[in-house]
Amino acid sequence: MEHTFWHDKWEKGEIGFHQSDIHPMLSGIGDGCRVFVPLCGKSNDMTFMLERGCEVVGVELSQLAVSQYFESLGVTPVIEECGKLMRYTAPDITLYCGDFFALTLEQLGTIDVVYDRAALVALPQDMRKQYSQRLCSLTPGAKQLLVTFEYDQSLIGGPPFAIPSEEIQQNYSKYCTITLLHSEALEGGLKGKVPAVENLWSLTSKG
Repeated sequence: MEHTFWHDKWEKGEIGFHQSDIHPMLSGIGDGCRVFVPLCGKSNDMTFMLERGCEVVGVELSQLAVSQYFESLGVTPVIEECGKLMRYTAPDITLYCGDFFALTLEQLGTIDVVYDRAALVALPQDMRKQYSQRLCSLTPGAKQLLVTFEYDQSLIGGPPFAIPSEEIQQNYSKYCTITLLHSEALEGGLKGKVPAVENLWSLTSKG
């Protein structure tokens, strides 16, 4: 999926993928953890984590989304070039702006928990294996909390894309012990258009 797709969505305000509600899965993140949020957008989940004393690190392609998030916090970040990315820093939060695949282990540092509510499901199938491999290599030893959806992909296009449970096993079992925490039909369906099931996963690193 081209970068221009996401830049256009943010610039046009077509951000139906942005979730303003706080996900109940956040209860699985302990207070004071160092949490990585890939493809973070301007998620309010990050603010909830900050309020619980967590340190948050995110990466997001859209500079507009990053700027809007710090505006929502009412803080002015320190902005500096960091390798191929731009780094926005404020107390207890660092957001890298640019391509997820350009982020390095050294930039990210040690992570306790990966919170993936909107990253994997935003990627088409031909990118998801590469993404999962890169994510696991960036966060050795970290627990991952992952949200996916299952629905008839032929009825509606992503994102969020439908990801069968078998694909989670194929892409993550080499690196993680996989546990399905909860599975529930979405009330009203996905985008109000198609029946869908939301799956919540816990991935425990084997490293």
